[in-house]
Amino acid sequence: MPIEGIPEININNRRYLGNKYRLLPFIRRVVDQNCADINVFADLFAGTGAVSSAFSDNCAIITNDILYSNYLSNLAWFGTEDYDEKTVADFINFYNDIAPTEENYMSENFSNTYFSTSDCRKIGFIRRHIEDSSAAGTINGRERAILVTSLLYGMDKIARTCGHYDAYRKGAKFEGSIELRFPRTSHNNNAANICFNRDINELAPEVEADIVYLDPPYNSRQYCDAYHLLENVARWEQPELQGVARKMDRTALKSDYCTRRAADAFSQLVGALNCRYILLSYNNMGTKGDDRSNARISDDEIMEALAARGRVAIFEENYRPFSAGKSNIEDNSERLFLCTVE
Repeated sequence: MPIEGIPEININNRRYLGNKYRLLPFIRRVVDQNCADINVFADLFAGTGAVSSAFSDNCAIITNDILYSNYLSNLAWFGTEDYDEKTVADFINFYNDIAPTEENYMSENFSNTYFSTSDCRKIGFIRRHIEDSSAAGTINGRERAILVTSLLYGMDKIARTCGHYDAYRKGAKFEGSIELRFPRTSHNNNAANICFNRDINELAPEVEADIVYLDPPYNSRQYCDAYHLLENVARWEQPELQGVARKMDRTALKSDYCTRRAADAFSQLVGALNCRYILLSYNNMGTKGDDRSNARISDDEIMEALAARGRVAIFEENYRPFSAGKSNIEDNSERLFLCTVE
């Protein structure tokens, strides 16, 4: 357990579009009742790692996400390198006690947007100090990931947003100051766990697992647009920014799964997977909302791709997800497409 006196955070303590934390009992039940001998669970659109967390106690976990911010969080939660709790706690206590006054990349670019000037100074100082400490060998790779994750979760808790960073809430009051908490991570993760930060279609042929879980974006809203600020802080490359929302260049992070190429990308992905089961999350949004909210892959396209690999069963549960849009769908449900590969 973390050192007494530092509040903890769990993997689900972050707002994230499409987060499946509330659906974990449903996903776990479908797997337990319909899949046999699951020892390696691959979560290749892992996001913040919520679904992987439901299987990490009895499976080796493979995670992948194109966002480096999510990769670092997955490395914090599921990584295999050991870490020193006292070292992490000392850093967190130091960060919570400081009140920097010098300007830095964050304060110069983001003051009084998503965060106050004082919080921007603190975020910039913390992120630079983590990177300097890593370069000096004061902290190892897992400790770096845990500290950055603590910072990202702390930012998300106080950000003047609706849970994403396409825009900030102009005129809204800043509520509270940033406080880092201790991620409730484990020293005893499966030694075979692996975390990737790759394009999923390029990675797919290299992955071997008993079950591959897929949770692709449903619509045209790019995750790199919604979380550009957290991605910027995680990468800490300090790029030039554009527009009122202060976004970095995200060209390399754009996903085909949010475009008209989604169906072709999905078909290629499914065809390349080396596993006994494929489990796909995809809701029934279809064409119920505005154009940006409508599904990029049709049910027919899903079934065609999965049926080419084996027998397909569909499971459904009512669910109202966290959304960045204004669509209010009363009968929204999450479907799980389970393909038993033949």
